[in-house]
Amino acid sequence: MTRGRGKRLSPDFKARVALEAAKGHKTASEIAQEFQVHPTQISQWKRQLLDNVPELFESTAARARRTPSAEEVAAPLYEEIGRLKVELDFLKKKSSPAQGVGRWLIETEHTELSIRRQCELIGLPRSQYYYAPASETPENLALMRQIDKQYLRTPFFGSRQMTHWLQRQGYRVNRKRIQRLMRLMALQAIAPGPHTSRPHPAHAVYPYRLRGLAIEHSCQVWCADITYIPMRRGFMYLMAVLDWFSRYVVSWRLSNTLDTGFCVEALDAALDQGQPLIFNTDQGAQFTSTEWIERLKAWDILISMDGRGRALDNVFVERLWRTLKYEDIYLRGYDSPTALERGLGSYIDFYNTERPHTALDQRTPAEVHWDHMPET
Repeated sequence: MTRGRGKRLSPDFKARVALEAAKGHKTASEIAQEFQVHPTQISQWKRQLLDNVPELFESTAARARRTPSAEEVAAPLYEEIGRLKVELDFLKKKSSPAQGVGRWLIETEHTELSIRRQCELIGLPRSQYYYAPASETPENLALMRQIDKQYLRTPFFGSRQMTHWLQRQGYRVNRKRIQRLMRLMALQAIAPGPHTSRPHPAHAVYPYRLRGLAIEHSCQVWCADITYIPMRRGFMYLMAVLDWFSRYVVSWRLSNTLDTGFCVEALDAALDQGQPLIFNTDQGAQFTSTEWIERLKAWDILISMDGRGRALDNVFVERLWRTLKYEDIYLRGYDSPTALERGLGSYIDFYNTERPHTALDQRTPAEVHWDHMPET
């Protein structure tokens, strides 16, 4: 159910949720359960926080460059007095606070006031304080894990075929439920059709530039993609930048929300190591966003995007996901984002520097990548 629907959530509460999401120490499901909000709200507030941070520091620097007047010095004091008066009136009236906010004012270890009395003072129904919202059930998380495994084998399965396959495995599910879970996992069937790839309607789409192109050295073509990472409790999203020629993972980032910020961070980390001639992605909203496109243009990189329903346009990064999940993710079952980040760091280092590839004549991606760098 939606948390706090029809209620007004305070800016302070939204900031706390956004900061918790920005830390990346918990999955969106865990944050949603802790703060009693919908995962979609978490993603929106996190994006607003990250977008407004530069303006915050700019305004702080501007204020520091000038001497405040007496009125400006007194203004925060009057504002604080007004805020305290509002809070006092609120306590006198015992108005019910927004769901998911008032419960955090309760001090469970208070030595003089019981929880009952504290709830009375802030006007919070005890039933609301003790309410524990439900996140994704263990059954749904298990289903999402099976969907993810089957999608790696049959990426052309849409929700209809995935539903039939799960039913044949003995799961009692309907298509509506599988559609919701696949949307949550950001999975779509790779097959021709009107809904195979959905860029933001206001974003430009670029042509596919790799058809018939001979790729002969490292940093000629990079590609990027995002995948769903199942965990014991909740899930995360992984974005990686891959060199097309060497299969070398140039950079990667994790996020508990499906936003543009962590993709741009991975791109910046990759550009610190080199610069490709062409960058290929799918038509997802993260890769058609203004931030992503402007970054590539600033580096004079040609932009390439997969065609709609083209299953093989970004095949190498899809193979990376299959290898990573079957050789690490599914075997270890990470139980926290911190453990997942450490584990992925170890595995990707192993993948780059120790794991031989048949397609690379049993050499590692790192060997091929650095041996075939173009002369500058």
